[in-house]
Amino acid sequence: MSAGRILVVDDQPQLRRFMRSTLTAAGYEIEDAKTGEEALDKLREFHPDLILLDMNMPGMGGLAACREIRSGTNVGIIMLTVRDSEQDKVAALDAGADDFVTKPFSTPELLARIRAALRRVPLSPSAPTKMRVGRLVIDFGARAISHGARTAHLTPKELDLLRYLTQHANQAVPHRELLQAIWGPDYGDQVDYLRAIIKNLRKKVEINPDQPQYILTEPWIGYRFNGAVEAE
Repeated sequence: MSAGRILVVDDQPQLRRFMRSTLTAAGYEIEDAKTGEEALDKLREFHPDLILLDMNMPGMGGLAACREIRSGTNVGIIMLTVRDSEQDKVAALDAGADDFVTKPFSTPELLARIRAALRRVPLSPSAPTKMRVGRLVIDFGARAISHGARTAHLTPKELDLLRYLTQHANQAVPHRELLQAIWGPDYGDQVDYLRAIIKNLRKKVEINPDQPQYILTEPWIGYRFNGAVEAE
């Protein structure tokens, strides 16, 4: 049984060969592409669960490809890059990536990041798949939210983060708890990940992201979802 379908997008043939060999041995089905443009074609044919996407490629770069992929699908995306600055991480997450891996990386690290990207927050048996908070309607099944006439689709990590916050509505949830619940036990200190995802989530959830009414910051603690949640 396949552990999942992964599309590897990188302009370096030796890295694509390494990825194919390593990930196939780990039980994944692999397809690869050498450009962002080719990745968009393969995406429609292969229907991956996850994309490993190089940030620095000729032609359509990784960030542009990530935005284009995100405009039409909720597939998991891990960005690969030789740079390790916070600015690059935030740029990748802002473009819609779920995680960020710096080259060179070890095989155990890569496999752990893949498991984290494919990780999904389990839905409580009693949790509704659709809920309303004031005029905000959250449809977890459709991975979408609507606010009046405005509708937006959520990335996998945005969906998981919003689900976790609404399951703990009106409670201050610490940064570490959110990171470990959404990404896994190795992610307790990556607060910059959380800030980037929250920023993008507020753009979709809030009428005025600069003055949020639903996703509130609890200074020095974490975040709180504010409002009376009603099952739809």
